[in-house]
Amino acid sequence: MTPHKPPGTKARPGFPARLELLRHGVAPAPAVPARPPAQVLVQTARAVQGLGMDSSAVRHSMVAKLAQQGITDPLVLQAMRGIERHRFVDSALVNQAYEDTSLPIGLGQTISKPGVVSRMLELLHQGHTGRLGRVLEIGTGCGYQAAVMSLMCSEVYSIERLRGLHDKARDNLRHLRLTNVHLLFGDGMLGYARGAPYAGIIAAAGGEAVPQAWIDQLAVGGRLVAPVLSGAKSPARQALVVVDKTAQGIQQTVMEAVHFVPLKSGVA
Repeated sequence: MTPHKPPGTKARPGFPARLELLRHGVAPAPAVPARPPAQVLVQTARAVQGLGMDSSAVRHSMVAKLAQQGITDPLVLQAMRGIERHRFVDSALVNQAYEDTSLPIGLGQTISKPGVVSRMLELLHQGHTGRLGRVLEIGTGCGYQAAVMSLMCSEVYSIERLRGLHDKARDNLRHLRLTNVHLLFGDGMLGYARGAPYAGIIAAAGGEAVPQAWIDQLAVGGRLVAPVLSGAKSPARQALVVVDKTAQGIQQTVMEAVHFVPLKSGVA
């Protein structure tokens, strides 16, 4: 249940929010949930069972492997354990849902490897013991990372530029009834100023530089984690970049090499 807000408090947009409607002050009509076909549910259940163990056991095994790879943040590991990744991939790929691999989710996009998701979330959460505050995600994709972050943050704003993926994430997340996740359809390069300032910003697409809008919307004391093209080599390569915003200015640290889809502007 959404907490009661005192009189005069500006209401946050609900789930899912749509930027083109919010700009004109019009609240979006609630979407009618569509029940997945029984055949899809049966196929998913059979596929998970085909892994030789139930979903909970497979997730625990995945998290144990993440710990072996060097992920030590207990909140990250707990969140990764808490979200069923197979619910966010196509039924034909569900047998691979708990492998440390990226998988196609349509429209030329992918769901990131569990190892990459947990690494970025650990960097974002570094220096904290409890939950983060309000966080902005650039690139909702299928909604998996937003679901994981919902267990680590007080509020998650997640923006997606592709209508098809925005709708898919909304459907994927509906069963979880996450009142602290707000899905937005719009240009992620512009961020989402109405929810700012953010304690953290995380991006699932890489560009030549971190957009200034993201820096502006990051709170002092906040951290941004994003893939960015690095060096002058051809073809250009991506590296994870951590940006810390302090009272004295911006501190940027380049981490390991990664591979994400390109960051693009506009909506489609």
